[in-house]
Amino acid sequence: MKTLYVHPLMIMLILFVVTSCDKQAQAQEKSIIKENVAAVVSVVAEPLEIAKKALPKLLDLGAHKCIPCQKMAPILKELTSTYEGQMEVEFIDVWQDQTAGKKYGIRTIPTQIFYGSDGKELFRHEGFFSKEKILSKWAEFGYKFPEKEPSK
Repeated sequence: MKTLYVHPLMIMLILFVVTSCDKQAQAQEKSIIKENVAAVVSVVAEPLEIAKKALPKLLDLGAHKCIPCQKMAPILKELTSTYEGQMEVEFIDVWQDQTAGKKYGIRTIPTQIFYGSDGKELFRHEGFFSKEKILSKWAEFGYKFPEKEPSK
């Protein structure tokens, strides 16, 4: 019978390889766990986004330096505070965010886009639009908003 002689350096090399493989496996496991946690967080957060989007929305695309847009600003602010929780009002400055102008197909500013609570576009208007005409347009689509005291 032959005896197998293993050099101590050989044993150390084997241990080093085994432990380094273990560290790589642990790093991969951590990476997979982080990805799964991120996926779960996004799935959990998604219903909250859907709940927020359940309101009808008025999107005004304009610019802070455009005169008709400046006239729209106090109207949008009043609609936001008076009808909080009943309609969403958003303003996008297309001179600062030029991709938004392209995304929404804006030809002139200001442009107001009305979205139903299902997220579908209902109507578009180009130019200044008074509060009364905005509320009248909402009423045409069956949205009636009880007025409350504006928050300051």
